[in-house]
Amino acid sequence: MAEALKVPTMAEYMAEGKQPEVLFWVGCAGSFDDRAKKITRAFVKLLNKAGVDFAVLGTEESCTGDPAKRAGNEFLFQMQAAANIEVLNGYEIKKIVTACPHCFNTIKNEYPSLGGNYKVMHHTQFLKSLLNEGRLKVEGGKFKGKKITFHDPCYLGRGNGEYEAPRDLLRKLEVELVEMRNCKRNGLCCGAGGAQMFKEPEPGTKDINIKRTEEAMEVKPEVVAAGCPFCNTMLTDGVKNKNKEDSIAVMDVAEMIASADDL
Repeated sequence: MAEALKVPTMAEYMAEGKQPEVLFWVGCAGSFDDRAKKITRAFVKLLNKAGVDFAVLGTEESCTGDPAKRAGNEFLFQMQAAANIEVLNGYEIKKIVTACPHCFNTIKNEYPSLGGNYKVMHHTQFLKSLLNEGRLKVEGGKFKGKKITFHDPCYLGRGNGEYEAPRDLLRKLEVELVEMRNCKRNGLCCGAGGAQMFKEPEPGTKDINIKRTEEAMEVKPEVVAAGCPFCNTMLTDGVKNKNKEDSIAVMDVAEMIASADDL
């Protein structure tokens, strides 16, 4: 499948003296995590389908510095950010889209003060704009009528006030969208934010991802939809912990749209 995907790099565009419509910032999870790579492929498939002229940085992309900053290492964050900003400004990048709310939040809100000013969009926002422009068609397909609940990523929802773009896309799939008791502004973290993804949780009575999975299971969904690779991992682990992986799928919104037509 990967071989069939068209993914040009900024270096290739530069060599031809061209500028893409948008830079796709893949992020560490989307580049290296086997599960998140599927989200990357699904999104690229949709970009190609919509005829979007996009490029990636490839090996020139490095971590935004989000985990370092959240873990308290401001010095490392600024080093990582400065290196990325130098590359982005060197290519005269104006618009960035990413499937990771952590990358989205960091580049959008924390890079400007360091000299990196770009229009940054989460992939659900970008897909919705393609839908509105008539460049992308989203139809029910295999998810039509299925009970779906959406988990709000912290950095997309409460961090940046975006609740509707992913839900609008899910409604276009003609699903039965059901909300968890803690959703939107009252959403509960999956347990991966603040660099918690990379360490064991502190002692307590229950891990956050288990609590969040239980809230999702209350509404009896067939799919828990996510918009963040970290949330995807935590909720998948939660579903496995409950031995429900055969009946509850955890999928990114982009994966659902890309696979809606698959039988």
